[in-house]
Amino acid sequence: MGHEAEMERIEERIKTCKRCELWKTRTNPVVGEGSLSAKIVFVGEAPGYYEDLKGEPFVGKAGKVLDELLESIGLQRNEVYIANVLKCRPPDNRNPTTEEIRACTLYLDAQLEIIQPEIIATLGNFSLSYIFDKFGLHSKKDKISKIHGKVFAVSTISGNKKIVPLYHPAVATYNPNMKGALIEDFKVLAKLL
Repeated sequence: MGHEAEMERIEERIKTCKRCELWKTRTNPVVGEGSLSAKIVFVGEAPGYYEDLKGEPFVGKAGKVLDELLESIGLQRNEVYIANVLKCRPPDNRNPTTEEIRACTLYLDAQLEIIQPEIIATLGNFSLSYIFDKFGLHSKKDKISKIHGKVFAVSTISGNKKIVPLYHPAVATYNPNMKGALIEDFKVLAKLL
Protein backbone atom coordinates (compact mmCIF):
# COMPACT_ATOMS: atom_id res chain seq x y z
CA MET A 1 0.00 0.00 0.00
CA GLY A 2 1.39 3.44 -0.97
CA HIS A 3 1.90 6.32 1.45
CA GLU A 4 -1.14 8.19 0.12
CA ALA A 5 -3.41 5.18 0.57
CA GLU A 6 -2.08 4.57 4.10
CA MET A 7 -2.66 8.22 5.05
CA GLU A 8 -6.17 8.10 3.57
CA ARG A 9 -6.90 5.07 5.75
CA ILE A 10 -5.76 6.96 8.84
CA GLU A 11 -7.89 9.94 7.79
CA GLU A 12 -10.98 7.72 7.49
CA ARG A 13 -10.30 6.25 10.93
CA ILE A 14 -9.93 9.73 12.45
CA LYS A 15 -13.19 10.93 10.87
CA THR A 16 -15.12 8.10 12.52
CA CYS A 17 -13.07 7.95 15.73
CA LYS A 18 -14.85 7.76 19.08
CA ARG A 19 -11.87 6.81 21.26
CA CYS A 20 -12.47 9.88 23.46
CA GLU A 21 -15.36 12.30 23.93
CA LEU A 22 -14.01 15.10 21.70
CA TRP A 23 -15.81 13.76 18.61
CA LYS A 24 -19.05 14.98 20.22
CA THR A 25 -17.97 18.65 20.36
CA ARG A 26 -15.71 19.04 17.35
CA THR A 27 -16.78 20.49 13.99
CA ASN A 28 -14.04 18.85 11.92
CA PRO A 29 -11.12 16.65 12.86
CA VAL A 30 -7.73 18.02 11.83
CA VAL A 31 -5.76 15.12 10.41
CA GLY A 32 -2.66 17.04 9.33
CA GLU A 33 -1.29 18.21 5.99
CA GLY A 34 1.80 18.51 3.89
CA SER A 35 4.29 16.32 2.09
CA LEU A 36 4.31 12.61 2.85
CA SER A 37 8.02 12.57 1.98
CA ALA A 38 8.82 15.56 4.24
CA LYS A 39 12.19 15.59 5.97
CA ILE A 40 10.63 17.54 8.81
CA VAL A 41 7.37 17.06 10.70
CA PHE A 42 6.03 19.80 12.97
CA VAL A 43 3.91 18.48 15.83
CA GLY A 44 1.53 20.92 17.49
CA GLU A 45 -0.80 20.46 20.43
CA ALA A 46 -4.45 20.40 19.30
CA PRO A 47 -6.69 22.20 16.82
CA GLY A 48 -8.02 25.61 17.84
CA TYR A 49 -11.18 27.45 16.80
CA TYR A 50 -10.24 28.14 13.15
CA GLU A 51 -8.59 24.75 12.66
CA ASP A 52 -11.76 23.06 13.89
CA LEU A 53 -13.86 25.10 11.44
CA LYS A 54 -11.65 24.40 8.43
CA GLY A 55 -10.31 20.95 9.30
CA GLU A 56 -6.75 22.16 8.61
CA PRO A 57 -3.80 22.68 10.98
CA PHE A 58 -2.45 26.10 11.94
CA VAL A 59 -4.82 28.37 10.00
CA GLY A 60 -5.38 31.05 12.66
CA LYS A 61 -2.97 33.70 13.99
CA ALA A 62 -0.44 31.07 15.10
CA GLY A 63 -0.61 29.62 11.58
CA LYS A 64 0.38 32.97 10.07
CA VAL A 65 3.38 33.06 12.44
CA LEU A 66 4.30 29.49 11.44
CA ASP A 67 4.11 30.42 7.74
CA GLU A 68 6.43 33.39 8.34
CA LEU A 69 8.87 31.20 10.27
CA LEU A 70 8.90 28.62 7.48
CA GLU A 71 9.45 31.37 4.92
CA SER A 72 12.35 32.73 7.00
CA ILE A 73 14.26 29.50 6.26
CA GLY A 74 13.06 29.16 2.67
CA LEU A 75 10.38 26.51 3.22
CA GLN A 76 6.76 26.30 2.13
CA ARG A 77 4.03 24.40 3.96
CA ASN A 78 3.79 21.83 1.19
CA GLU A 79 7.43 20.82 1.77
CA VAL A 80 6.91 19.88 5.43
CA TYR A 81 4.21 17.95 7.27
CA ILE A 82 2.18 19.56 10.06
CA ALA A 83 0.25 17.45 12.56
CA ASN A 84 -1.05 17.70 16.11
CA VAL A 85 -0.99 15.47 19.17
CA LEU A 86 -4.82 15.69 19.25
CA LYS A 87 -6.87 15.56 16.07
CA CYS A 88 -9.97 17.18 17.59
CA ARG A 89 -10.37 20.56 19.29
CA PRO A 90 -10.83 20.49 23.05
CA PRO A 91 -13.82 22.73 23.97
CA ASP A 92 -12.85 26.38 24.65
CA ASN A 93 -9.26 25.53 23.66
CA ARG A 94 -8.64 23.97 27.06
CA ASN A 95 -5.53 21.85 27.53
CA PRO A 96 -5.65 18.23 26.31
CA THR A 97 -6.26 15.67 29.05
CA THR A 98 -3.97 12.69 29.64
CA GLU A 99 -6.81 10.37 28.55
CA GLU A 100 -7.35 12.29 25.30
CA ILE A 101 -3.63 12.19 24.51
CA ARG A 102 -3.52 8.46 25.23
CA ALA A 103 -6.57 7.84 23.03
CA CYS A 104 -5.41 9.94 20.08
CA THR A 105 -1.65 9.54 19.67
CA LEU A 106 -1.87 6.23 17.82
CA TYR A 107 -2.80 8.37 14.79
CA LEU A 108 0.23 10.64 15.16
CA ASP A 109 2.42 7.56 15.64
CA ALA A 110 1.03 6.08 12.41
CA GLN A 111 1.66 9.37 10.55
CA LEU A 112 5.27 9.48 11.73
CA GLU A 113 5.65 5.83 10.69
CA ILE A 114 4.43 6.62 7.15
CA ILE A 115 6.44 9.82 6.68
CA GLN A 116 9.67 8.70 8.41
CA PRO A 117 10.93 12.27 8.92
CA GLU A 118 14.58 12.98 9.71
CA ILE A 119 13.54 15.83 12.01
CA ILE A 120 10.60 16.17 14.38
CA ALA A 121 10.01 19.72 15.59
CA THR A 122 7.73 19.92 18.62
CA LEU A 123 5.59 23.04 18.99
CA GLY A 124 4.78 23.73 22.64
CA ASN A 125 4.75 21.72 25.87
CA PHE A 126 2.23 18.95 25.13
CA SER A 127 3.97 18.02 21.91
CA LEU A 128 7.39 18.17 23.59
CA SER A 129 6.20 15.94 26.42
CA TYR A 130 4.66 13.29 24.15
CA ILE A 131 7.50 13.13 21.62
CA PHE A 132 10.21 13.08 24.30
CA ASP A 133 8.41 10.19 26.05
CA LYS A 134 7.88 8.34 22.77
CA PHE A 135 11.57 8.50 21.85
CA GLY A 136 12.90 7.76 25.34
CA LEU A 137 14.19 11.25 26.08
CA HIS A 138 12.57 11.39 29.57
CA SER A 139 15.85 12.32 31.24
CA LYS A 140 16.38 15.24 28.86
CA LYS A 141 12.89 16.67 29.36
CA ASP A 142 13.05 20.13 30.89
CA LYS A 143 11.17 23.42 30.70
CA ILE A 144 10.79 24.54 27.12
CA SER A 145 12.48 27.83 28.07
CA LYS A 146 15.66 25.82 28.79
CA ILE A 147 15.72 23.40 25.84
CA HIS A 148 14.06 25.24 22.93
CA GLY A 149 16.20 25.20 19.80
CA LYS A 150 18.45 22.40 21.08
CA VAL A 151 18.90 19.29 18.94
CA PHE A 152 18.33 15.84 20.47
CA ALA A 153 19.52 12.86 18.40
CA VAL A 154 17.73 9.53 18.75
CA SER A 155 18.28 6.15 17.11
CA THR A 156 15.18 4.27 16.01
CA ILE A 157 14.56 1.03 14.12
CA SER A 158 13.94 3.14 11.02
CA GLY A 159 17.13 5.19 11.39
CA ASN A 160 18.41 8.24 13.23
CA LYS A 161 16.15 11.19 13.94
CA LYS A 162 16.66 14.63 15.37
CA ILE A 163 14.12 16.12 17.76
CA VAL A 164 14.02 19.90 18.13
CA PRO A 165 11.74 21.44 20.77
CA LEU A 166 10.32 24.83 19.77
CA TYR A 167 8.02 27.33 21.41
CA HIS A 168 4.48 27.16 20.08
CA PRO A 169 4.04 29.88 17.39
CA ALA A 170 1.04 31.20 19.37
CA VAL A 171 3.48 32.70 21.93
CA ALA A 172 4.51 35.28 19.32
CA THR A 173 0.86 36.36 18.91
CA TYR A 174 0.61 37.55 22.52
CA ASN A 175 4.29 38.31 23.16
CA PRO A 176 5.93 39.79 20.04
CA ASN A 177 9.36 39.62 21.73
CA MET A 178 9.18 35.82 21.46
CA LYS A 179 9.24 35.95 17.68
CA GLY A 180 13.00 36.58 17.74
CA ALA A 181 13.57 33.38 19.73
CA LEU A 182 11.42 31.43 17.27
CA ILE A 183 13.31 32.87 14.28
CA GLU A 184 16.63 31.86 15.87
CA ASP A 185 15.34 28.35 16.58
CA PHE A 186 14.14 27.97 12.98
CA LYS A 187 17.70 28.77 11.86
CA VAL A 188 18.72 25.66 13.82
CA LEU A 189 16.21 23.64 11.77
CA ALA A 190 17.58 25.13 8.54
CA LYS A 191 21.10 23.94 9.42
CA LEU A 192 19.82 20.39 9.92
CA LEU A 193 18.10 20.20 6.53
